[in-house]
Amino acid sequence: MKKLLYITDQDEYKDHSFIAPLFEIYLHKYISVDIVYFTEFKSDSERKSEHKFTVPTRYKDVLLDELNRNDVSIDTYDYILVRNDIDIMKHVLQEKDKYQYKTIFRQTVPKRRIKIRCCIADGEVTILDTMADKYKTFCETKIINMCDVFLPTSQNMHEKFFPKVTTKTIICPPGIDPNMLRPNIQHEGEEKRFFYAGTLDKVREFETVLDAFSKLSCDTWKLTISTRDPQYALEMVRQYKNLENNIEIHNAKNRDELLDLIAKADIGVALLPDYPVYNTAIPVKIFDYYSSAIPCIMTYSGHNNKVFTDSHDAWFCKFEQNDIKEKLEYILSLSKDSIADVGIKGQKRLLDIRNYEKIAADLAMKLEAL
Repeated sequence: MKKLLYITDQDEYKDHSFIAPLFEIYLHKYISVDIVYFTEFKSDSERKSEHKFTVPTRYKDVLLDELNRNDVSIDTYDYILVRNDIDIMKHVLQEKDKYQYKTIFRQTVPKRRIKIRCCIADGEVTILDTMADKYKTFCETKIINMCDVFLPTSQNMHEKFFPKVTTKTIICPPGIDPNMLRPNIQHEGEEKRFFYAGTLDKVREFETVLDAFSKLSCDTWKLTISTRDPQYALEMVRQYKNLENNIEIHNAKNRDELLDLIAKADIGVALLPDYPVYNTAIPVKIFDYYSSAIPCIMTYSGHNNKVFTDSHDAWFCKFEQNDIKEKLEYILSLSKDSIADVGIKGQKRLLDIRNYEKIAADLAMKLEAL
């Protein structure tokens, strides 16, 4: 069996919900996968298990040497995959001829573009920032084109953020874990229960969603928000006096707690502004919702509508107050059984086309062909 070293950009204690099922479980059936996480809190590298290692961040510039010193033999790997960190990718490329492995760069989210979008929202972007971004993209593209494989989350992400990458590309989207499905816990109340999971900030413009909820003529609904910054959410909701009794705010401490909250909802909310940083891939929260067969109201985009069908296995609308309001009113007019049926269809759709088991098999086949 061939061996792959996956160098993440994540701290050992963070949620590894994407890395764990795809790379630790499903891809491991075809390729022996070892995973490197980083730590700010330890002074020495450590083998956490047979296939997991943690390395202090200060060793990033000499990562392969540090792994070799800790009995992780780099010359045994057929592939080295780097997640998001272009500096580590550059280091891995420099050592490629010495060890003869194939190199893979994994792009999951356009972090710098998201940061720029945040600065735009705060009115802090200058022409120099824009020029710097273009130069960095040029340099990153040059490095990625030296790799054997580029592994973006979607074709749209490739086209929007790295259009001049010409090396072999394998699309590796997020998916649903067929062994981590949870039952949809049907509540006895008559109200429809909506759920929003994720970050709230100026860029996501969640006020537009709250504006739509505030215009509804009925109040037979509840909205639960789970976010890492509950104070920000509370201050936002306080601007809508007519909504305070309909909204609950949580800060789920871990993924299991979040999924437990989602399982008690009726409809997931994944409405985001029509910016490339959000509409070039399906948000992970959507997979979390459908893991419990919770149907989702989401932004109409060229990416989402390739996977879902409006009013069949999801609901689409534009990210505009009136359009959101009209779609919410339509959902509120449906019976609970009709809503649950949309969720069941959506879950089946994702299990058919965005199933980690299938994604791993496809990825392994394409890597074997390199």
